[in-house]
Amino acid sequence: MSLQTATAAPAEELNPFKIAQQQFEIAANYLDLDDSMRQVLKNAKRQLVVSIPVKMDGGQVCVFEGYRVQHNVARGPAKGGIRFHPGVTLDEVKALASWMTWKCATVGIPYGGGKGGVVCDPKSMSKGELERLTRRYAFEIAPIIGPDRDIPAPDVYTDEQTMAWIMDTISMVRGHTELGVVTGKPIALGGSQGRGEATARGCLYAVREACRVRGITLRDARVAIHGFGNAGANFARLVSSEDGARVVAIADSRAGVYNEHGIGVQAALRHKAETGTVAGLHNAEPIPRDEVLEVECDLLCPAALENSITLANVERVRARIIAELANGPVTPAADRVLFDRGVFLLPDILANAGGVTVSYYEWVQDQYSYFWTEDRVRDTLEQTMRTAFADVYAAAERFRTDMRAGAYVVAVSRVAEATSVRGIFP
Repeated sequence: MSLQTATAAPAEELNPFKIAQQQFEIAANYLDLDDSMRQVLKNAKRQLVVSIPVKMDGGQVCVFEGYRVQHNVARGPAKGGIRFHPGVTLDEVKALASWMTWKCATVGIPYGGGKGGVVCDPKSMSKGELERLTRRYAFEIAPIIGPDRDIPAPDVYTDEQTMAWIMDTISMVRGHTELGVVTGKPIALGGSQGRGEATARGCLYAVREACRVRGITLRDARVAIHGFGNAGANFARLVSSEDGARVVAIADSRAGVYNEHGIGVQAALRHKAETGTVAGLHNAEPIPRDEVLEVECDLLCPAALENSITLANVERVRARIIAELANGPVTPAADRVLFDRGVFLLPDILANAGGVTVSYYEWVQDQYSYFWTEDRVRDTLEQTMRTAFADVYAAAERFRTDMRAGAYVVAVSRVAEATSVRGIFP
């Protein structure tokens, strides 16, 4: 569901940056942060807005608007994806950048938070137009990105090809190859083994820990996935093949499908690759895409865009565990309802942190020109996610609160400590 078309109770806040600040304030209150520290941590360090002229295939020039936001760099260079989407706004990018700050701190990797976006409809553009858009956008944000400053990665409707174009553009500008300027690259250009499935695999490791503490077995557990892009599709594949879960519902941007006995994930992946949608999938009942959020299940993975679960539909959500594969899919008001009902929610800054964690591994490999095996990537990621889950769960138990507040307590305390130790220049 796009930000513009999301519906909710009139009083509910749906601006993503204001939501991000609300989430921060909850942790700041638990930590009893002073006003000065709150002001430093909740505001973005740098915001860049650029115009991107692109020559289209028909010969005309269209000008697109792009953004790059660096929220906080107290613990290391900014890190965050780039999304191409018609609904991108500056406030959305600011929110995503702040969530990246807290996400990196939650899993203990030495990055701050950044994010980028271009307002465009990539589905209506040719590959040539997308390449020209990407290269011009990369050139415009070149002054503020680099392996020691800000490292972009793929996000919504961008991929390893997008990253290859950005890396090549920045390398041409700088006069030498800069492998570490982006992550999520093709293996041939310094990408990491395991990066493509990292977000989904990291989420799976967190879900296993959640099931352990809640006394739920994943074998034959009913799983619903709202969003069938890279993260959602890979999670469906992994949770079914490695843990024996039963994927009962899937939605992409066009349609939803349901089968209480289980959807054949491999068949769904082939159908999606061939047709571009899950609509018409054999042996599955068509349902409205957003009803996938409401099917009775043991595990629900919102893997689309922000504000998918709000006060408008939270009472109809019937999941025991929710793992946020997307960024910001559950609003703060819906959070409270779910917590009161005993739903165990794995927040985005923990559940989908596998992607940035393996991006960090890729960056390390590029810096040293020494590349890891896929087994090493997976083993290290599992250790990182299990440690992060334990830290977050302990904080939630200590303050008798939900896992989102627990994650923010962990993350904000780490960034606040780094900020305090560094001091304010001059």
